[in-house]
Amino acid sequence: MIRVTPSLSLDENEITYEFLRASGPGGQNVQKVESAVRLRFDVRHSPSLTDYVRGRLERLAGSRLTKEGVLLIEAQRHRTQERNRNDALERLIDLVRDAAAPPPPTRRKTKPTLGSKLRRLAGKKLRGDVKALRGKPLES
Repeated sequence: MIRVTPSLSLDENEITYEFLRASGPGGQNVQKVESAVRLRFDVRHSPSLTDYVRGRLERLAGSRLTKEGVLLIEAQRHRTQERNRNDALERLIDLVRDAAAPPPPTRRKTKPTLGSKLRRLAGKKLRGDVKALRGKPLES
C-alpha cells in the first residue's frame, strides 16, 4: 500500500509501469536503454478513491487522463529507470494528495472601512492641492 494521506492509500497493484526509450539528444545509451517510464493508474475503476477524490482527480489530471479514465504520467528527467519510476510515482502521489485536499473556503466580500475611505479621500485632496499649485499664478 502506498500512503497518500493518513486516510487514503493506493494499492500498488493498481499502478502499472511501462518502460520506453527516452526522447531528447542522443548519447551513448539513449538508443539502447529504456530508461523512461510511463505510469498508468485507472482513476475511474480504482477502489481506493472516494467519489469526491475521483472527480477532483479527473479535473486536475487534464490532458493526462485518457477517455477511458486512465491517468498517464511520463517521467524521463533522470538517467536511470529506477529514479524515473520513483519520480513518476511521486508525481502521482502529489496529484492524488492535491485532489484529496479540501477546497479552500469561499471568499466573503468585505467593504472598505470608514477609516480607509477617509484616508483615501485625504490623499486625493492632498494630490489635488499639489497639482493646483503647478498652475500659472493668478494675476491681480
